Amino acid sequence: MPLRRVCSFCGNEIEPGTGKMYIKKDGSVFHFCTNKCQKNMLVLKRTPRRIRWTEHYVEAKKERLAEKKKKEKVKVKKKVRRKKK
Repeated sequence: MPLRRVCSFCGNEIEPGTGKMYIKKDGSVFHFCTNKCQKNMLVLKRTPRRIRWTEHYVEAKKERLAEKKKKEKVKVKKKVRRKKK
């Protein structure tokens, strides 16, 4: 059974027989599902965390929302009712 690879830029699975493998001079290997992913990473030098259509962006957004909720919970103060004498 052939291995399914994951795109180095967008994070989607690459079906066997499709996609491109790019190897840098230092020996690091990148797998790309489309030419769009390859150009965004190598030519335009964009980071996947900042591009909305990538899986990495969705994961980073979830982390930011979780941190934001924690901060909101800390800021909320409980009202204290005092007894009347």
